[in-house]
Amino acid sequence: MRENARVSGEYRGDYQELVDEISALLGVPATLENRDFELIAFGAYDSEGDLDPSALDPVRTRSILTRRSTTTVRTWFEGFGITRASGPVRIPPTPEAGVYRGRICLPVRHRGVVLGYVWLLDDDPGPTDAQLAAAMQVTSRIGALLADEAQAGADLTRELRAVLTAERGWQRDMAVAELRTALGARGEGLHTVVCVAPWHSADPDDAPSARTVPGATALCTVPWGTTGQSLALLVRLRSADVLTPALTAATRFVREAEGGRGEGAAGAGPGSGGGRAAAGISGARVGLGELGAGWQEAASAARAALAEPRLGPVAEWGAIGPYRLLTALPPEAAHDPVVQALLAPAHRELARTAEVFLDLAGQAGRTAAELGIHRQTLYYRLSRVEQLTGLDLDDGEDRLLLHMALKGARL
Repeated sequence: MRENARVSGEYRGDYQELVDEISALLGVPATLENRDFELIAFGAYDSEGDLDPSALDPVRTRSILTRRSTTTVRTWFEGFGITRASGPVRIPPTPEAGVYRGRICLPVRHRGVVLGYVWLLDDDPGPTDAQLAAAMQVTSRIGALLADEAQAGADLTRELRAVLTAERGWQRDMAVAELRTALGARGEGLHTVVCVAPWHSADPDDAPSARTVPGATALCTVPWGTTGQSLALLVRLRSADVLTPALTAATRFVREAEGGRGEGAAGAGPGSGGGRAAAGISGARVGLGELGAGWQEAASAARAALAEPRLGPVAEWGAIGPYRLLTALPPEAAHDPVVQALLAPAHRELARTAEVFLDLAGQAGRTAAELGIHRQTLYYRLSRVEQLTGLDLDDGEDRLLLHMALKGARL
């Protein structure tokens, strides 16, 4: 048995090696999914026909790209008895279900409990019984690995959500203590927090498994606004200067939030309504003592990326500039009356002109070039801005107020 200190992302290479071993044994590409049909690893076999995109049917393609299957697809496959089988199960092609090529399912079990499935494309003549028997021996090793990972406490959804939603003070301290106990030594390492928002899900418990996210220690959904949800990830780092695991996870989930899984139950799942999403990444911290502050940084960075597209779709807390201050203010503080008239729909171009002018440190030539207007037109617009706001754009404090008010309005 491996040490319990190992966590989900650190098993990734082990899973990949075992899936590649099965692909090599059988001479066909194999995919590994957990029992919730979430993709864990994909083994590509170097064969011209198997790598031909036209050979992939919609179900297989979507599973690989979105890393999970729909409830409908899951129910259909389970109808062939794969949850009870202890040996290979052959599933015939069914074009009306989007399954254009037959499958062989190798159930992954540990001590009689199904923990996942290895999927193969079934070609004629297909693998021999001896080859399949050898592959099943490998699935036994995968099953032991999945069981070991589960024992190591991969799913800490409840504990993480409790920390991120608790009030400051003794409630949060207790929640952090519970999460620290669940993680053991793993909680003392270097971490960062990722926020993906909005995470379109009708069910606050409908979130991917941390086991499918390399580097993730825990994952959960957290309320966003009055009715929405965001996705929170606690991600391990090897170095505070290398955020690759967090960036990879954030990019993946932003795409899911914007484009949807496409394979989730009807009316649920990220991206069911489409739209723009963004992610924020907090500063790196050692241990869990400042997990609440890390979440605030990640959520603030996500808000900034949503407000200012040039910062996104994935923004790091340290790179969002004035939004570090603005996102810390109460929502009503961002709506300064000085910009109320300027933000009216009829004056949208004037507001944009003022913001670009201030973004470019009041340099008229650069501003006119950026907006594609004559310099005299710029001066006229700026005078109109002064009339509407009552501010003097030659005064540094008035410029600062207008600039922050315009940025705050984006939030």
